[in-house]
Amino acid sequence: MRYRVMSWMVQAVAPMVAVMMLAGGVGAAQPLRVVATLSVFADLVKQVGGDDVQVSYVASPRFNPHFIEPKPSDVLKVKQADLLVDAGLDLEAWRGPLLDAASNPNLFPGSHGELDLSVGIPLLEVPDRPLSRLMGDMHIYGNPHYWLHPENAKIMARAIAAKLAEMDPARAAAYQQRLSDFLGRLDQHIAQWQQAAASIHGKEAVAYHNEWPYLAEFLGIRIDHFLEPKPGIPPGPQSLGTLEAYMKAHGIRVIVQPTYVPRAAAEALAKRTGATVVILAQNLGELPRTKDYLSFVDYDVQQLVQAMGSSS
Repeated sequence: MRYRVMSWMVQAVAPMVAVMMLAGGVGAAQPLRVVATLSVFADLVKQVGGDDVQVSYVASPRFNPHFIEPKPSDVLKVKQADLLVDAGLDLEAWRGPLLDAASNPNLFPGSHGELDLSVGIPLLEVPDRPLSRLMGDMHIYGNPHYWLHPENAKIMARAIAAKLAEMDPARAAAYQQRLSDFLGRLDQHIAQWQQAAASIHGKEAVAYHNEWPYLAEFLGIRIDHFLEPKPGIPPGPQSLGTLEAYMKAHGIRVIVQPTYVPRAAAEALAKRTGATVVILAQNLGELPRTKDYLSFVDYDVQQLVQAMGSSS
């Protein structure tokens, strides 16, 4: 009798379990676990991956991405990840030690679980001569801040979609559809940004550090002179005096820098030249109005168009 009761209970409960599995996702394919080095890469992964990915990032946008100290929680995330999305080149000097600590060989450079977003990007400022430490913190492969050019975002998003589909073929169609939707929205914004930037085409600004060549190229402006006398070397009285003379001679009235470098030098130079210090976002989430890739670029474009347009 006891076995007949148990059999009846199994038959009654089985359909309920099946419904719960379908509703709750039990037994369904789990989201891909993705770790991005930067917040901007994490957003692009989310744009393409949607709910089919579980994505996080390592480098806080409040700090210089060159100099990050990963936390133990970052090591754990990388250890458990299916995919690592990074900038490649020599931007993230901390990435190697992080991978060593996580001991996840699937994510090592060139491995199946690693996506280097610099592949296929038309890099700017690739050195044409041997470099030395006397030149400062130079980038041996070219300027690595390529995500600031919206056309490069198309290349990165396509690479992400292809990698997600390779690792998760069952959801390839969903990744492709989200990619198409994102590229459509991006194209609309690119047209708006270029129209807005027409008023500042050919104008010049100076910057604290050489982080902006891709954004400058996209907007058709020039940012060729910097407060740093050499990359990574803080500005001093002599270099600021030279830059002050250059700005006055050429009528330059805009100084740009991100949030994470000291403002004292830029503000002193602005006071002596009548310039405006414009704080731009180098990474997504660095400022309140930069919650995703489109709003991130939109913020920087608006700040530059407003400042450089009013300084004519």
